[in-house]
Amino acid sequence: MSNFNEQPLPFLMDEAPVAAQASGKQPSYIADHRQRLRARFMAGGAMAMPEYELLELVLFRAIPRRDVKPLARALMDCFGDFNRVLTAPEARLRDISGVGDAVVTELKIVEAAAHRMARSKIMHSHVLSSWDSLLDYCHTTMAHRETEQFRVLYLDRKNVLIGDEEQAKGTVDHVPVYPREVAKRALELNASAVILVHNHPSGDPTPSQADIDMTHRVNAACDALGLTLHDHLIIGKSRELSFRADGYL
Repeated sequence: MSNFNEQPLPFLMDEAPVAAQASGKQPSYIADHRQRLRARFMAGGAMAMPEYELLELVLFRAIPRRDVKPLARALMDCFGDFNRVLTAPEARLRDISGVGDAVVTELKIVEAAAHRMARSKIMHSHVLSSWDSLLDYCHTTMAHRETEQFRVLYLDRKNVLIGDEEQAKGTVDHVPVYPREVAKRALELNASAVILVHNHPSGDPTPSQADIDMTHRVNAACDALGLTLHDHLIIGKSRELSFRADGYL
């Protein structure tokens, strides 16, 4: 009986070599390699293999009959690690030879699944008592991005998270923020408090003077409307900075 997981879906055919499509067969050495990787993953999980092999597992679905190890290594060499491959912009992924619609789709499905799982742990929960989960979510969704992203978390009067919205995207070192829009959206959601979050693609979460000034402007807008700005988190690659904890707010 054929293995369903190895059958190419219609939108995945662009990745398979013409000869392989014509024969309908997968070379035995590729099938054996894939079977070994899958068995090792099921026996020991992600910790049982290096990141490029974990990436190979993701690429198996996108490229059913071709050796994906060279592509996995090329992606890792370009972006640095597994997380940065998943979060890389589509245009940059397509710069890598061998990356087409199918590969981009598979990578973005895995990225979306990771975000969805992390988000489910904090939505409709008491944020201040689930702070570690909140930080995990912020790192999962933002730490490995190549450009700045600004998010606003909206809380009700019991500090339960009722909204998580991306307000703006920017460049590698700047993102436009509009304090009145933050406050206006809080009123639309009937929120009582907000938490600002943005990332530093450089990996260093130290706030710039522009970050500090923007935070003070948002705080002033919130004060004028009776809203509370609980914190502003800057997410670096391996750590975060809290404006409240570090005395900036």
